[in-house]
Order: sequence, then C-alpha cells, then structure tokens
Amino acid sequence: MDFKRKPFYDFVKRLFDIIFSLLFIIVFFVFYILVAFIVAVSDKKGKPFFVQERVGKNGKTFKLYKFRTMCPDAEEIKESLMHMNEADGPVFKIKDDPRITKVGKFLRKTNIDELPQMLNILKGDMSFVGPRPPLPLEVKHYREEDKFRLLVKPGLTCYWQARPNRNDISFEEWMELDRKYIEDRSLWTDIKIIFKTAYVILANRDGR
Repeated sequence: MDFKRKPFYDFVKRLFDIIFSLLFIIVFFVFYILVAFIVAVSDKKGKPFFVQERVGKNGKTFKLYKFRTMCPDAEEIKESLMHMNEADGPVFKIKDDPRITKVGKFLRKTNIDELPQMLNILKGDMSFVGPRPPLPLEVKHYREEDKFRLLVKPGLTCYWQARPNRNDISFEEWMELDRKYIEDRSLWTDIKIIFKTAYVILANRDGR
C-alpha cells in the first residue's frame, strides 16, 4: 500500500490522546474502582484486571490492560476450544464463549472492559483511533500483506469497530477496513470514527 507519513497529524493526535485519556481517567477514577471491585467480588479466583501482551506500531510489543471478563484459566482452556473457532484468518472467536463470566458478559456488551486501555493511550502504546492491537501469535500467522497494520499506532476503535454487528465481518473485510483507515487517516476521520463507535455502543448494535 502507499503509506504516507503525516508528522503534523501524528503530533496533534498524540496531544489529543494525552489530554483526553488523562481527563477520562481523572473523571471516571471512582468508576474504575467500582468496576474493579465488582469484578473481584463476582469471581474471587482471579484479579480484576487482565493484562495481555499485544503487538503495536512497528512490531513493538506492549502490555494491554482490560477489566477481566473471563475465568482466570481462560488461556489454558482456549486450546480445548480451538475446534469451535468461528473466525477465519489468524484469530480466535466463538459465540457464547464459555470462558466469559456473567459480569464479563455485561462488561463486554457495554465495552466497559476496554476502559483500562485509557492508560495504554496515555502511555503512548495506543491511540483512541487505529487498528486494534493483535496478539503476537496472530502476527506470526500474518501474510506479508497483512503487516501493513503495524505501520501505525494501534487504537481503541477503528472503521470495523464503528460498524453494526462488527463481529460478523470476515478477516479479509477487517483487513480491508484497516487498510482504508491507514490511507484515510486524518483528524476529521478520527473524530467521525469516535462518534460512530459511540453510537454503535449506545444503540447496542455492536454484535457482542
């Protein structure tokens, strides 16, 4: 693909990320504590936060933060569920995943589980808008043409996440939408994606 560097856009975007992620953490700090408490009390076998290695810009790995929505041994159980994988491409996804807790289902449905990633945005690992950060194992199975996703900083949302029933799209459609974002990326594009994502979440049309 024709990748164009945009230094002014990158500078303004980073400034936006710092200001709004910090503001969000400060304003919703008590809410973070409340959600963490509910997760911890609902399933005392695990920690309230889930930390996982992901791949960011230029292939650099980082620790991604989420509220825990699965049982503590979810990664171990995953191997026994591989035959149920409903996604194509190098990703794993099944409907009604048995590893998800009752509280986890609500957190995922409302996207509250993603809120700790505001810390990733503040640290500079991620941005508000960009391709979702893949797992190292997924990247190992990328075709050469899929690696374009690593040219920019990963994000909390992107084109495909701003679509209704986003979980129904194929891997090829997902890659095509990420490619489109990287080519289209601008401050106006980012703002539109943020508002579209908010609409999809509030209208409960994200397919979770």
